[in-house]
Amino acid sequence: MAELEGLEFGKSDFVLLDEVTMEQFMENLKLRFEKARIYTFIGEVVVSVNPYRHLDIYGKEVIEDYRGRELYENPPHLYAVADAAYKAMKRRAKDTCIVISGESGAGKTEASKYIMQYIAAITNPSQRAEVESVKNVLLKSNCVLEAFGNAKTNRNDNSSRFGKYMDINFNFNGDPTGGHINNYLLEKSRVAQQQEGERNFHSFYQVLRGGSDGLLKSLYLQRDPAEYAYTSQGASITLASNNDSLCHKAVMAALKVIGFTTEEISSIYKILSTILHLGNLQFTSDGEHVVLVGEDTVKHISELTSTEPENTRKALLYRTVATGGGEVIEKGHSEQEASYGRDAFAKALYERLFAWIVGRINSVIQVMDYNPALHGKNTVIGVLDIYGFEIFDNNSFEQFCINYCNEKLQQLFIELILRQEQDEYQREGITWQNIEYFNNQIIVDLVEQPHKGIISVLDEACLTAGKVTDTVCLDSMNKKLGQHPHYTSRKLCPADKTMDFNRDFRIRHYAGDVTYSVEGFLDKNKDPLFQDFKRLMYNSSDPVLKEMWPDGKMSITEVTKRPLTAATLFKNSIIALVDKLACKEPYYVRCIKPNEVKSPLLFDDGRCQHQVAYLGLLENVHVRRAGFAYRQPYARFLQRYKMTCEYTWPNHLMSSDQEAVEAIVNQHGFEDDVAYGHTKLFVRTPRTLFTLEQERAALIPILVLFLQKVWRGALARMRCRKIRAIYTIMAYYKCYKVKAHFWEVERRFTNVRNMADYGKSVEWPTPPAALVQFHRITQHLYRRWWARQLIKNIPPSDMAEVRAKVAALSALSGERVDWGYSRAWERDYLTNVSFSLGYSFRTLTLHSMQDFYIDLFSGHLNESKDRALLITDKHIYRLEPKKHFKVQKRISLDSVVGVSVTSGSDQMVALHTASQDDFLVHLQRGQLNPNQDRVGELVGSLTDYFTRTTFIALKTRFSFSFFMKVIMIRRMLSTKTRQDGLV
Repeated sequence: MAELEGLEFGKSDFVLLDEVTMEQFMENLKLRFEKARIYTFIGEVVVSVNPYRHLDIYGKEVIEDYRGRELYENPPHLYAVADAAYKAMKRRAKDTCIVISGESGAGKTEASKYIMQYIAAITNPSQRAEVESVKNVLLKSNCVLEAFGNAKTNRNDNSSRFGKYMDINFNFNGDPTGGHINNYLLEKSRVAQQQEGERNFHSFYQVLRGGSDGLLKSLYLQRDPAEYAYTSQGASITLASNNDSLCHKAVMAALKVIGFTTEEISSIYKILSTILHLGNLQFTSDGEHVVLVGEDTVKHISELTSTEPENTRKALLYRTVATGGGEVIEKGHSEQEASYGRDAFAKALYERLFAWIVGRINSVIQVMDYNPALHGKNTVIGVLDIYGFEIFDNNSFEQFCINYCNEKLQQLFIELILRQEQDEYQREGITWQNIEYFNNQIIVDLVEQPHKGIISVLDEACLTAGKVTDTVCLDSMNKKLGQHPHYTSRKLCPADKTMDFNRDFRIRHYAGDVTYSVEGFLDKNKDPLFQDFKRLMYNSSDPVLKEMWPDGKMSITEVTKRPLTAATLFKNSIIALVDKLACKEPYYVRCIKPNEVKSPLLFDDGRCQHQVAYLGLLENVHVRRAGFAYRQPYARFLQRYKMTCEYTWPNHLMSSDQEAVEAIVNQHGFEDDVAYGHTKLFVRTPRTLFTLEQERAALIPILVLFLQKVWRGALARMRCRKIRAIYTIMAYYKCYKVKAHFWEVERRFTNVRNMADYGKSVEWPTPPAALVQFHRITQHLYRRWWARQLIKNIPPSDMAEVRAKVAALSALSGERVDWGYSRAWERDYLTNVSFSLGYSFRTLTLHSMQDFYIDLFSGHLNESKDRALLITDKHIYRLEPKKHFKVQKRISLDSVVGVSVTSGSDQMVALHTASQDDFLVHLQRGQLNPNQDRVGELVGSLTDYFTRTTFIALKTRFSFSFFMKVIMIRRMLSTKTRQDGLV
């Protein structure tokens, strides 16, 4: 640590003192205070001195300096211990806690706020909204709890008048996911009465001085706190470090951020105003009865609590009791009883309001739907900010409980830091010089021991029937505890005039002797509140008030168990708190108050030395200096640092983990700074551990890269195997799909030979993608087979007609509706007419002239004309039947390049030639069948012939404009010309 701060600032760790004496300890503490170095280490314990001024050591830059650094890497600071607790929690998945202790005014509350701010600042780097919400609620809860739980005392302007322990839950990433707040022993007696120079709780002054005019008017309040009995004493006291008006605005904003609804906030301030109005209620006697002074105040209280005015009045003036026979009677109060009941009601209202606010905050920040299997291990950091040791001029029941709590915490400190440390050295066989320290177990037993302790005596007095006074209780304590070395009273020590007879008793605490006044002990321990007030609040129409008073549901005649006393409840909660802290890894902040006048310059040596003594800081230095700063089981140490030694990475071959640890220590030359226990390695100085951590941090990136490389290779091989498996499965699946398709085709077409249509009606299965082309070929083959099955039954003499019809189907199907496919085609229509002898002679003549070999088509043209058409395999002839079928015109068939027809039912056909000497023929329909279509026969015969002889299909066109032009021309021609059947 000398490397981090110069010697002019003193020793930053008390373990480094030349001699561990009280004089040197105090000299070093004073020097650091004067140099504004308010934090000093004792090992992992931070000693904090209240500077009573603002120091610029808490900004963002400072937070970054301490983030992720080792405890001894930076100068002492609250941030160092907060980061150490956070790292321990995150690295080892172990719950930790930070215990902040010290007397009132030593700066515990401020320390807890800085620790919370640091944890909030270093978590949630990804800025997730749900985590930010939890952090905001945790931070804002401090503001609200301070307003309702803190007050100005003679020692501290912002003294916590309750104990607070906050658990912060973290997920496996180290981000806060929620939390829980426990509150202990709110000093509710402060509501009705304060000591000279002190104030009531901040919340009352904040609403009076910071509330808007409209709010105060709705609450029937005046702005001056002197107008109210409960706040009049502190009305003239102003706080230099606390502006009530600004704090009120901050509290209102914090309540909204936390999640309080507008109605809930309204109920909170209605309850505060109700308490102020209750304090101003006065009672007077008109002889036999007690009456209220000021009916308006009662009406205001009834309106603010949403109750009936008559019921409120009766609860303040009467007490309803049930007799043994079940009869219910009303008993009037005396003035003293009515005043007592009023104050008890006001204190109970505030106490339950505070408990409800804490519970409401917990409902917002509690971890919801947590599943360790899904979300990882849930770890906790606890922060304890609880009342410090108090010695006032008049110490009552509250100071007794507070000082008992500090005794329990001191016992925990002794158990964890002093006794357990020395016991561990003995168990591990480490050479050790025993350190003497004061064990305060005897004082704890004085307070809490069953049947003998002070709390047991108080409970026994509260349970005793009849009139038992505080004096009778004091006598009982004198009898049972008179021989105890840490208890005395004026009766046991008559010569001690600092105590009064029948009133005072004294306990010799670890922090000093405290004299307690027994007056009021029994009443405060019983904590009595008339049942009438509980029923009144339970029957309120305000849901918040109703929720605060569930015990008001009981009827008057209902018999219940006697409730536990206040001291017993507090004892049980403190024992539970200590057990909760004991199961966590503790980190300590020990706060010291430098003076009583809150001066940033004065260092009261006597006052500080007293605190150092009772906090056991000197003994702590002795233990740390004589012992070891760090200890760890061999297996865990080896697991963390084995990569720093070549003989232990990745696994050692030695006979035991201890030998492997020795190899690590020897390789780094730390053998003179360690000791070997039976199960653990003990490291004397933090510098050794810090060096190991540095080397480990340097190796981690190398190891991470190596592991990433190996893991990525493993992932790639796994992926390769998966891909291979996928392709194998795909291949087998494709094979299966192909086979399945074949099987299905085979199944469907097995019996098609026996079907009437040879399977034409059978639906083909959908082929897989790999068989689409094969499927088309198969269908084509099937169609050819199917056609073959049909054709093989056709006589050879009919095949020419079949081929012609197939050709016509290809050329005309879809364009002409009827082209004669349903009738038999004769093709040679001229032979069958009456003058066929002339035609036969003509065809013989042409045949003998080798003008043709086969006639493809013959027939008459339009019946009104004396023309005929003959198409052979060589020429196209226009014949004149009346002139013995004389050839009128002849063109070569080879010159025909196309045919044009219409899509209608007319018999007009255009034959196109290469020389553009086109034929337009108008075929004659049959004489016996005037609807006979011969266009298809002509086109089919020509197309079939051309396809078979030239292997080129004759082009067939469907033309409309051409024929329309021809018809118009024909109309314009002369009669003689129009009698021609061929143009």
